[in-house]
Amino acid sequence: MVLEHYISDLLYRYNCVAVPNFGAFLTQKRNAKLVEESNTFYPPAKEISFNRQLTTNDGLLVSYIAEAEKSTYEAILTKIEAAVTDWTEELTNNKTLFLENIGELTLNAEEKIIFKPLEKVNYLTSSFGLTSFNSAAVTREVLKEEVAQLEETIPFIITPEKRETTSFRPYLKYAAIFLLALSTGLTVYRGYKQSETTKQLVQQEAQNRVSKHIQEATFFESSPLELPSITLDATTAIKNVIHDDLDKNQTVHYIVAGAFRYKTNAEKKIRQLKRRGYNASYFGTNAHGLHMVSYDHFTDTEKALETLKQVKHNHSKDAWLFSAR
Repeated sequence: MVLEHYISDLLYRYNCVAVPNFGAFLTQKRNAKLVEESNTFYPPAKEISFNRQLTTNDGLLVSYIAEAEKSTYEAILTKIEAAVTDWTEELTNNKTLFLENIGELTLNAEEKIIFKPLEKVNYLTSSFGLTSFNSAAVTREVLKEEVAQLEETIPFIITPEKRETTSFRPYLKYAAIFLLALSTGLTVYRGYKQSETTKQLVQQEAQNRVSKHIQEATFFESSPLELPSITLDATTAIKNVIHDDLDKNQTVHYIVAGAFRYKTNAEKKIRQLKRRGYNASYFGTNAHGLHMVSYDHFTDTEKALETLKQVKHNHSKDAWLFSAR
């Protein structure tokens, strides 16, 4: 059994590994360091030390070896005691004991053990794979000083570069500006012409609609009331009333459908209303010279009002009642 191999294994995981009746190996984390004399960089590591006073068996080393070698605790403890005896005899006789991957123990004149760790093994697991290395000194400042001296002794003359000029390039620039201006002008002109054309079409359409509304204008009160009829003198309000079947002394109530500038439009309206089942008729012209058309006419006021209500509900809300004698 090589005892130092098991001690080395435990030093990766524990900060203290005690060897019964011999002493304890301790570890302490050390940061990365630089040795300026040799320009050597060392990674973070665990520094190993030895304490001769810690000889009590804490069971860590014995239990670990017993588990590794599939042996009993007592048997391993006996082997460790034998190994410690051999180490002590070697120190006494040779004054030196070398433990692989751990370090070297020596016995001085005062019979005290001096421990020198072996730095080639790094027991810090977080620094696994990192090794020490040497780096040459950087001479950056020296180079800067040399360059500065050269600049002082050798002046630099900067000569502007002259580019060859050609005679046709200015013409190309002016031609490009002219083409751009021409293109912009054409675009603006096309937009203006299109706007004028659209404006004319809109005005023409508006005139056509106004003319149509004038020809088929219907004059009615803004809020027709279903109130008792107004009796007017037919000779002043409506001219040329044509109803031979009525008594001239009776008041006639007309359900007005519209008033038209041209009589042909009035006749057209009468035909449309008759197709819808109304007793439509033409009953003369009003004070504005417009030809009047009615849905129907009655001498009975109640019946006239009831018919007006039906017309407003079923056909046109603009219908109104006109009464004449």
